[in-house]
Amino acid sequence: MRVGFAREDLTPRVGVELCGFGPYLHRYAIGVRDRLWARAIAIEQDGQALVLVSCDLIGVGLALTRKVRELVAAESPLPAEAVMVHCTHTHSGPASDRIVGWGVPDEPYLEVLPYRIARACLGALAALTEASLSHARVPCQGVARNREYDPDVPSLEQALREDWRPSRPELTDTACDVLRVDAGGKLLGFASSFGCHPVVCCEQTRYLHGDFVGVATGSLEKEHPGAVGLFLQGAQGDINTCVAHQPEPESLQALDVIAARYARALRAGLEQAQPLAVEAVRCARREVTFDRVPLDAEQLQAWLAEQEAIFAAPGAGDHDMQVRMAAVCAHTLRALLARLQAGAPIALPTELHGFRLGPLALLGTPLEVFRAVKEEVLAQARSPLPLVLGLTNDALGYAPDRETATRGGYAAQQVPIMMGSLPFRDIHGQLVSELLALEAQLW
Repeated sequence: MRVGFAREDLTPRVGVELCGFGPYLHRYAIGVRDRLWARAIAIEQDGQALVLVSCDLIGVGLALTRKVRELVAAESPLPAEAVMVHCTHTHSGPASDRIVGWGVPDEPYLEVLPYRIARACLGALAALTEASLSHARVPCQGVARNREYDPDVPSLEQALREDWRPSRPELTDTACDVLRVDAGGKLLGFASSFGCHPVVCCEQTRYLHGDFVGVATGSLEKEHPGAVGLFLQGAQGDINTCVAHQPEPESLQALDVIAARYARALRAGLEQAQPLAVEAVRCARREVTFDRVPLDAEQLQAWLAEQEAIFAAPGAGDHDMQVRMAAVCAHTLRALLARLQAGAPIALPTELHGFRLGPLALLGTPLEVFRAVKEEVLAQARSPLPLVLGLTNDALGYAPDRETATRGGYAAQQVPIMMGSLPFRDIHGQLVSELLALEAQLW
């Protein structure tokens, strides 16, 4: 087996609007806390090569992924299914897709972005060298809480105590997976996977960085000069960090504390990693169109009328959060009505993408997967080491579990509209079924 690593700077100029947390917040970057990176790993065995690139971005659309693949294919023999574009989902980076209201996209940045990501992929391919792969699953606690099912929100003081734990730890990831790659007796690079929103820094913060996962990964890279580390976002749809929605000074303080906790888990994983026997390297893709709740033009028109009534209300102004959210909904509803009138489908196809490295299966989804959905996949997977990854190749919003979907609200109803479509009909069941079918293709 041969492995190579490379990274490429993705940091935008200071002044771009940061993406996440609410409609039209105008969070303009005032400085760079830590640089943003595209970090790539290339793996080749018996003539089969794969490239996985992890980007310090909130998410990318399928069109950008296809452009990256096109650029990589122009300078290498890699087919499209051998290139996976993953995002860490930091909310302290620029808008990296054209989503209305959640950060104004900087068009020059979006134009150069696929070229930068492709250079990381090509750099990893050029660096291929004989190497060995090891794995560890190590405790990782004091980082996360389940925001949907754990009502016990800690104070800042409580969360920053080293002995803090959520009241329901079983509803979070309490361990992280660490991959270690060695060549010539030294650490060549590493990867870690953990499911948690990188939202230590929230709507009141204005610095560019990769949040706790980016800070932790960067600190390990500094401890091992020349090594490149990837973070692979897991099932984080209902899981936040223990500190979120704090003012900027408190957020930046917590950023270092929580990043240090995650970095400790990574160090333990690098120390404890045991060799993996990689007898096969494979990839697979599945195109899928997730079913949406059926709504006809009359229902959409009625929904649009509700939003327009908010604009027409006495005293309504652009400062009002309700008005700003209604603007997002109205934009989507008008676009959906136009698609219906043109005879175009409401639900658009996306893809699921899998890599297999011997016993390890990376199952990539374009969604922010809820933990219960992931657990159902893992319980039925045949791979000894299956990992479900979110925010891969595309960005479609949340994949809530059935209980959350039944309740409705932000993840189940509001976010699909933000993303330009309609709520899913049964994303829990459909995603589990499709991911297991994807995994079967890898064997």
